[in-house]
Amino acid sequence: MKPKFQLLTLFCMMALGAGAQNDTSVKAKTAQIDTSLKFTEIQKDSTARVNSVKKEEPLVTRYMGDAAPQLRVKDWIKGKPITNFEKGEVYVIDFWATWCGWCIKGMPHLSELARKYKGKVTFAAVSVWEDRGTRGATPEKLKAFVDGMGDKMDFSVASEDTAFTQRDWLNAFHLDYIPVSFIIDGQGRVAWTGNSAHVDTALQKIVNNTWDIEQESARRKYSDSSQNYLDTLDNSVIAKTKRLQLRSGNENLQGFTDSILVVINDMVKKEPKIKYTPEMASHTFAALLITDPHKACEYATEAMASPYAQYAYGMVIEEINFSLRYLTTPKEVYLLGAECYQVKIDQSEPDEDAAYLAKQYQSMADWYRLGGDKLKAIAADKKALKLWEKDADK
Repeated sequence: MKPKFQLLTLFCMMALGAGAQNDTSVKAKTAQIDTSLKFTEIQKDSTARVNSVKKEEPLVTRYMGDAAPQLRVKDWIKGKPITNFEKGEVYVIDFWATWCGWCIKGMPHLSELARKYKGKVTFAAVSVWEDRGTRGATPEKLKAFVDGMGDKMDFSVASEDTAFTQRDWLNAFHLDYIPVSFIIDGQGRVAWTGNSAHVDTALQKIVNNTWDIEQESARRKYSDSSQNYLDTLDNSVIAKTKRLQLRSGNENLQGFTDSILVVINDMVKKEPKIKYTPEMASHTFAALLITDPHKACEYATEAMASPYAQYAYGMVIEEINFSLRYLTTPKEVYLLGAECYQVKIDQSEPDEDAAYLAKQYQSMADWYRLGGDKLKAIAADKKALKLWEKDADK
């Protein structure tokens, strides 16, 4: 036997001997390796299943006129479950949450519509996003809430299946707000979507078969595609007026107010849709407070009736407060601001902090008093006092 083979044989025998002497240790190491391999296989198998689900059910973008997605929910809390959308039947599906003040405020109206169209339209509400914030409801609290609403929720109610409900409906239609309702027509198509408070007109036309779904779909698609353009144009007013503000030597609009209004009017003339957009409304109202307070009030009233009304009330309050630093404010401006405080209070969540509401009523009372309406000022003061007492009893 050659020397190198002798050495190799000796090395192998030594290794086998060492293995026999440490049999327990080897078995332990082998077991560890086997376990590790099995865990890796489990991980791969789990990942494969998840990926399989994602591949089978990707997010589908939907539009008006498309077939309604399947309504997959976790539990039906109240009323008759909806298993599918029957041909020839009309449905209203509302998405809401227990912490959403506007959702709850609109439930009695939806219930009225459900009774009005009984036998013609099936109504249902699906609770979503209950895990958002600190006011979300557990399944038990959700059922207790629905039971407590009684006839104010006079239709079927379900809780979401988070794996499907949001994706199939809200995400698919690029909707990130509630309350939002969907109307499903007799052909199983999504004939309308939007804020639940505005469901009446479309629903009546859909029931009467006078709704032009193609026209509405085309209008919505144009609106969606143009919204980014409008947002960009609205934000551009900041830069255009900022140069004039800096030339005046201060951050308010004094000094070059007429020039600023010329810039604003020119922008609106080119694109009328931005007349009441958030930034445009803020700059217009602020400038008019300086040049013509009466026109400022007229403009603000128009803004509150525009599609951007939700931004207008807070804007009016903010701009009036800012203008108090350098303007003598007429009574009608104070009265306008006081009414905006009332709307702001009305829009508060049902369980809003009492101290916060008390401060709103105090500010409202101050402005009513400065506006010359002493009776409304006293009424607001009394409401503020009750809320302060409620806060003190905590």
